[in-house]
Amino acid sequence: MVLNPCKREEDRKMFSKFITMMKEEKGQALAEYGLILALIAVVCVAALVLLGGNVSQTLNSIAGKITG
Repeated sequence: MVLNPCKREEDRKMFSKFITMMKEEKGQALAEYGLILALIAVVCVAALVLLGGNVSQTLNSIAGKITG
């Protein structure tokens, strides 16, 4: 049982809504998906930074051979 320190009815209702929101897990799952997406984005950017020069060289080499 949660102790309710609020004396007015409006305060009790707001406190009750706050406790209900804290117990919901929908927002937590959404935050976890957001963190996973951010991690994937960081890995992709790091891969592009590390491999960007080699990819650029390879594409320039292929373009040079095509144009003759």
